[in-house]
Amino acid sequence: MLFDIGPIKLVALVILAVVIFGPDKLPKLVAEAMGFIRKLREFSESAKQDIRKELGPEFQDFEFEDLNPKTFVRKQLAQHGDDFGLGELQELKNGFTKDASDATAAVKAAQRDPLGKVALDKPAAPLATGEPAPFDLDAT
Repeated sequence: MLFDIGPIKLVALVILAVVIFGPDKLPKLVAEAMGFIRKLREFSESAKQDIRKELGPEFQDFEFEDLNPKTFVRKQLAQHGDDFGLGELQELKNGFTKDASDATAAVKAAQRDPLGKVALDKPAAPLATGEPAPFDLDAT
């Protein structure tokens, strides 16, 4: 929406303008405001052309929106993303996403059937003489 004004606020502004300026003067005021905005745009475009002309022919494609840091970074990443290792970062992100989804699936499977992976039918082999007992870091 124009200037982030909702339809209710726009209607309120129109009613307020009619009350303040009156229905007779309002069309003339709107026409003058539009003329002022038009002249302001022409002045802005003229100033941009003058700046481009002063910068020289190598800056003919220069856009003033590129001075915004967000726009500059976005444009540079789109043009030179592979040079900055963006592809490797994307592969790394995809790997993390796959690992996270695998871990989530394993946790959900363990929640559904907590003893499903434990083999209860096969007893552990007895320890040989002098063999240390298995040590479980998670259990201690």
